[in-house]
Amino acid sequence: MKYLPLILGMALVTYIPRLMPLMIIKKGELNERFRLFLVYIPYTSLSILMIRGVLTATSDMKIPTIIGVIAASAIAYIQKNIIFSVLGGIAAAFITINFLNF
Repeated sequence: MKYLPLILGMALVTYIPRLMPLMIIKKGELNERFRLFLVYIPYTSLSILMIRGVLTATSDMKIPTIIGVIAASAIAYIQKNIIFSVLGGIAAAFITINFLNF
């Protein structure tokens, strides 16, 4: 029970930065240039995470990591859906590790 104020405070601190942009966006129409910028943020984040994953993978995980990155990139390019891209990359790496014995 003594951690409840800490948990509530942390929840508030993490929720406010996520809530503020939504409140700003709801008030008016977005600039076309800014809207286009927001469209590319998920793909940029995914790219950064994938590159970091490849660079930090151990030697026995390099091939499954690269296969997962290729799958996620292909799905992101074709589907334009970040959720399916991540799930597809995870599934490709999982299959590579468990069924192709890498």
